[in-house]
Amino acid sequence: MNTRNNDVIQRRSTIIEGLKAELIDRLELDYEPADLHEDVSLLGAGLGLDSLDALEIVLAVEGRFDVKIPDGNISALRSINTLVDFIIAEEDRGEGDRESTAS
Repeated sequence: MNTRNNDVIQRRSTIIEGLKAELIDRLELDYEPADLHEDVSLLGAGLGLDSLDALEIVLAVEGRFDVKIPDGNISALRSINTLVDFIIAEEDRGEGDRESTAS
């Protein structure tokens, strides 16, 4: 595997672990990070979280990763993986915005 792929995998793993730790802490979940599968549904039947928990998830993501989840973008809250995809896309977009203003 090349260095670029290793960097992508490492970045994603770092975000996943940070997100799991943040969710466990903020929501006072009785889980260890390894217990939370990345594809489990966060809301409803999966972890059984409700709308107040969804707000707390948004605040956790915005606080820890400095990305804004737009109002009504509930699709980003589907699972840990969808949140990680959203965070990475927003970080990449933010880097693109900074690069274009620096030129």
